Amino acid sequence: MTKQIMCINWGTRYGAPYINRLYQMVARNITPPFKFVCYTDIRQGVRDEVICHDLPPMPGEMPKNTRGKWPKSRLWAETLPDLEGPVLFLDLDVVITGSLDDFFSFGAPEDVVLARNVAKPFHKLGQTSIYRMPVGALADLQRAFAEDPQAVADTYKWEQVFVTKTAPNGVKFWPKRWVRHFRIECIPLFPLNYFIEPRLPRDARVVIFAGVPNPADAAIGQFSDSLPYLPPLQHIARAARQARKFQSLRRYVLPSQWVRAIWQDTAD
Repeated sequence: MTKQIMCINWGTRYGAPYINRLYQMVARNITPPFKFVCYTDIRQGVRDEVICHDLPPMPGEMPKNTRGKWPKSRLWAETLPDLEGPVLFLDLDVVITGSLDDFFSFGAPEDVVLARNVAKPFHKLGQTSIYRMPVGALADLQRAFAEDPQAVADTYKWEQVFVTKTAPNGVKFWPKRWVRHFRIECIPLFPLNYFIEPRLPRDARVVIFAGVPNPADAAIGQFSDSLPYLPPLQHIARAARQARKFQSLRRYVLPSQWVRAIWQDTAD
C-alpha cells in the first residue's frame, strides 16, 4: 500500500520552507512507498519530491471574524487531484518525532480519525492538525458549509469542532500518547517553565503546535514575534509592563533543544 500524505498552504505565513521541512520529517519517519501531496498557492522553492497542485476551490465565501482555519474545508471535496482512498493530513507546523506507519493501519480504512483536543478534554473534541480520512468522506460537510459558511463558522467557531460534531458516522481518535500538544503537554507548568526546558513526551510521534508558539519560536525560546526570547528576569520585567501581566508572565518558554535539532536538521 502506498501511504498518502497531504498538506495545504495558502498565503505567506509558511510557504516552501515549511512544506520542505514537513516532507523531510515525513520521509524520515515512514516506511515507503509513500506519496506526499501539497495543495498550495505557491510552488517556487518547493522540493521536487513534493507533488504540488493548485488549491481546490473554496466552498463558498470565506467566513469573516472567525479564528478557525476554514480554508481547510477545501480538502473536504468529493475528489482531490492525485489522491484516492485513505489519506493522512498534516499541518505544516507540526514536528514529527516518531514513526507514522501506525497512523495508516489504525482503525478501519473508512474511518475519520482525529487527534484529541487536549485543551478541552471533557468536551471530547477533535484536533485536525493531524487527521486521516478517505477522500470524499467529508463531502457532505463541504456542501453544508458552502450553503452558508458564515452561519457554520458562527455556530461551530472552529472547523475541527464542525468536523467532530457532524462527520458522517462520527470520528475516532488517535491513541493519546501518539499526538502531543506542545504548549499544553510539553512546556512545564508555571513557574517551572522558567527553569525546565520543554520535554518530549515518551512515545510521542507527532507534536502539534496549535496556537502559539510555532516550532521556529519554540526552538529559540519565544512564544511569538511580539514576545521575543529574554532571560527569565528580563521577561518578568517585561511582563510587569503588559496590560495582561499574569498572562504575559506565564507565557515563557526556554529554548527547546529537541525542537531545534529536528527543525535545523530538516531545513533546506
